[in-house]
Amino acid sequence: MLDISFLDLFQGIATLLASEPHILVGRLFLIALGITLIYLGHKGVLEALLMVPMGLGMATVNAGVLFLQDGKTGTLFLDPLASGTEAVVTVLQIDWLQPIYTLMFSNGLIACLVFLGIGTLLDVGYVMQRPLRSMFLAVCAELGTLITLPIGVMLGLPIREAAAAATIGGADGPMVLFASLILAPEIFVAITVVGYLYLGLTYGGYPYLVKALVPKRLRAIQMPTEKLRTISSSEKMVFAVIACILFSLLFPVASPLFLSLFLGVIVRESGLVQFRDLLSNQVLYGATFFLGLVLGALCEAGTILDPKVLILLVLGIMALTFSAIGGLFGGYVLYWLSGGKYNPVIGIAAVSCVPTTAKVAQKIVSHDNPNAIILPHALGAGISGVITSAIFAAILISLLRGA
Repeated sequence: MLDISFLDLFQGIATLLASEPHILVGRLFLIALGITLIYLGHKGVLEALLMVPMGLGMATVNAGVLFLQDGKTGTLFLDPLASGTEAVVTVLQIDWLQPIYTLMFSNGLIACLVFLGIGTLLDVGYVMQRPLRSMFLAVCAELGTLITLPIGVMLGLPIREAAAAATIGGADGPMVLFASLILAPEIFVAITVVGYLYLGLTYGGYPYLVKALVPKRLRAIQMPTEKLRTISSSEKMVFAVIACILFSLLFPVASPLFLSLFLGVIVRESGLVQFRDLLSNQVLYGATFFLGLVLGALCEAGTILDPKVLILLVLGIMALTFSAIGGLFGGYVLYWLSGGKYNPVIGIAAVSCVPTTAKVAQKIVSHDNPNAIILPHALGAGISGVITSAIFAAILISLLRGA
């Protein structure tokens, strides 16, 4: 008869009981958090496309810890700490998500694929019709990035880690991933997970902030009818080509993201239907699925538990809150400059979580005035927000990469 104990058979429980108290509590908490993310994604409170795979990955990776060689514990998902050619090649043959992490995460490829898909969904005509107003709001909505950086340093983070956390204020998940990989590779997992969790909460939290800062009579303002020239597809393509080359010339460190975003725009406007359908569906949703799943698998308690996580939680919510306040402030400035004809709620859409914040802005306004249509203005601000968040992140990377 084989002498097999209960704990030898059920190693997930054995490793849980053998863990240090903080790891035990952390694993149980992350399992519960993962289940919560699945529930909130299913109910539509959070973005289901991202949160359901992230939640299940998070819960499963913390449940599936087993004993490895030499009594060490680990999982069969991935090892983000593997270094050296031999170690990486070995783990590539064992951990099933390691190829995706090594070949798509650590080099920023998955962020570029998401940007490529997003580009096919963006109509830059909204920006080109109202360029000054849209870009002004987008710059104002970077307030969270500007405020969070010095506060992060004050709280004890090295300036590069504080800058990576500050990019959460741009409300652009792929950009947060890309910037944190370059500026703070040691804690990029925590920064990216915190960023995506908070971005998922913007849909539920921003309406309360808008209602607190913008009175009902201003939320109900109906935008005046404008005589705008129709922007042709050729003009949009010219804009995308010039913007891509110019931004890449100014900020080469972020040129992969600029190329991905504007290539998506060009595919959309050039009539390449097959490419557009491929990028806007299979590529975008496939990348989003594996982004969520790998982020969840990276949340193993032994890897992610770091004293800095609490600071990142504070900085993340601070960045997104101040960015929203900055966007609304820009909306108020345009309201005053227009003589009371501009709806300040549009400013919230400049926080570049496209198209979520634009939809939030329209939903808030429609509740107070069903006849008010601000979505075209909000989309212009949101698309400009994507561009400015990339520019701000590129500036931070350029200035601090060698710090």
